[in-house]
Amino acid sequence: MIGKPFAPVRAERRTDVPLTTQILARGLAIALALLTGGLFILMLGHSPQAVYASMLTGALGSATARVEMFKLAIPLLITALGITLAFRMRFWNIGAEGQICLGAIAAAYFALYQPHWPAWLLFPAMFAAAALAGGLWGAIPAWFKARFGTNETLFTLMMNYIALYTIQFLREGPWKNPQDMGFPKIARFAKEAQLPRVLGLHAGWIAALVLLALVYVYLRYSKQGYEISVVGENENTARYAGMNVRRIILRTMFLSGAVCGVAGMLQATGADRTLTDTVAGGVGFSAITVAWLSHLHPLVMLPVSLLFAVLEKGSGFIESVFGISAAAADVLQGILLFFVLGCEFFISFRLIVARKEARHG
Repeated sequence: MIGKPFAPVRAERRTDVPLTTQILARGLAIALALLTGGLFILMLGHSPQAVYASMLTGALGSATARVEMFKLAIPLLITALGITLAFRMRFWNIGAEGQICLGAIAAAYFALYQPHWPAWLLFPAMFAAAALAGGLWGAIPAWFKARFGTNETLFTLMMNYIALYTIQFLREGPWKNPQDMGFPKIARFAKEAQLPRVLGLHAGWIAALVLLALVYVYLRYSKQGYEISVVGENENTARYAGMNVRRIILRTMFLSGAVCGVAGMLQATGADRTLTDTVAGGVGFSAITVAWLSHLHPLVMLPVSLLFAVLEKGSGFIESVFGISAAAADVLQGILLFFVLGCEFFISFRLIVARKEARHG
């Protein structure tokens, strides 16, 4: 008689980890990350203390550095919030990059062709268009998932490339700047279509904080937020309770894509001030890590996004100061993240080594 395949090691979720243990584990993970990263830096011929200090200086050492760091944190936070809406439902939205791109495209249309609208009309129009475009782009894989049971991970991932190549098509064709005689690019947005600055930073940070509050309240206190959690736990239970699972999936993925689309609008009109094929710049994938490290808790995403931005900005700074290659800086960043993510895994799960018993059949 053939039994189930023998698994020598299996993961079991923990439910009783004391807070002090979690704090100690995270502290140990950070210490090991810094130690391992320090060894890597020594192999490159530099002082670990000097490199780590320069990372902090490059991200926080001046007003200009802090502004650039916050520019990195804004789309990261907003995209993580959008992803969280889908992940809470266990719909694995890997398509945030494409949703960011679609939001940026929709906003760019108004920035390029209606720049002289009054600000009270132009910016709400760009915001609404970005949310609608990103939401519809997110709803496409949701419809196929609900209707045909397709794999949302692959579907959303492949849609990223369609969105990216759409920007490249616009850049080299319909939206190409006719005044540019070199490499094709889209014209810089008119000043009227650029987000105004508030406290030295583009106003996208205000939108990020508002969205943070809205997503938190929506998930924690609204009926629809409760439905998301029930569908995420068990779709059959949700159906038994009378919930329309298909509608919930479509609605939630529309909202997930809409939030990511807003991130694209803010990036294009606030930070880049034009539309480029780097408007997403890997934020859609980095935001997945931010969401998981935050345990899908919106309020925790704010400090985690800031820490990621510090790490990203600091890594770029040490490239120029110490002559460290971009690849080496990425390796150092990866080492730090490896230990932090590994720590979160062992806090949430325990590994159980099973002994294979003789089976008779």
